[in-house]
Amino acid sequence: MSSEPAVPEDLRYTDAHEWVKDLGGGLVRVGITDHAQEQLGDVVFVQLPGVGDTVAAGAAFGEVESTKSVSDIYAPLAGEVVAVNDALEANPELVNSGAYDAGWIVELRLDGGSEALADLLDAAAYRQLTEGS
Repeated sequence: MSSEPAVPEDLRYTDAHEWVKDLGGGLVRVGITDHAQEQLGDVVFVQLPGVGDTVAAGAAFGEVESTKSVSDIYAPLAGEVVAVNDALEANPELVNSGAYDAGWIVELRLDGGSEALADLLDAAAYRQLTEGS
């Protein structure tokens, strides 16, 4: 039996399996969770949005393609894309090997600042969501 997927305490989560790290000043970093990458299997391609794109909370802004399926990546919060992880172009498997660090997807400048982070799931709530799946 495999070990439980990691759920870092300092991040916020969505029920669509994205994580959000508060970088301060209304900036956040977004990626997919360890649980999500485990469900996907080996990631072979990541479609990223463009820097300067605006995203709406809950709207798809990219895709992760694995050997099993293609899954949308959803914006956890509304904002503007200020950085994308270009390393994923050549090394999409970083999503598997470093879901919470080297495998991050985008950085967003949030509409309205970091207050919206409080609306996302904390680690305990996300663990509860993923138990048994």
